[in-house]
Amino acid sequence: MKALKSTLVILGSIGLLFLGACSKGDQVSDKNSSQASSPVASQPASSAPNAAPAGTGKTDRAKASKGGQVVESGAYHLEFVAEKEDTETHLDFYLQKGDNHEPIPNAKVSAQVQLPNAKQQTLALKYDTDGKHYTVLFPVKDAGQYPVKMAADINGEKVDGRFSFNQ
Repeated sequence: MKALKSTLVILGSIGLLFLGACSKGDQVSDKNSSQASSPVASQPASSAPNAAPAGTGKTDRAKASKGGQVVESGAYHLEFVAEKEDTETHLDFYLQKGDNHEPIPNAKVSAQVQLPNAKQQTLALKYDTDGKHYTVLFPVKDAGQYPVKMAADINGEKVDGRFSFNQ
């Protein structure tokens, strides 16, 4: 009976060692695969960490060319930049297509902003031909985090990105 108990303890210990070794390897591969497919807006290292989940996938080629939060959605490059001013926040949205990031000037773009008190506010963005991006001034009153859903309609094709900024 002692030999049976000893054998079970040894086999159980070896089994736990194998499970522990396997789970550590899976965590590394899960981390790498989730970075490539994680729908999260990326942030440049110099700005505050206020990225939010995005509605679509991001790829490794997502780079912040304007210093903002970036989401790659299919063939589109979405970049969101929020700049504080005295009584309002200047929201810039760069909507670009392809690997060479060609601007798309003829889209209908709106921002759905959630206020810290959980109310929603929808803003229509206008295209700035000089800056080659969409822009709007957002009158900010309360301090806190503002999640933003950017929605673009490009000739009937819907493209969404989720971002956030702190005030």
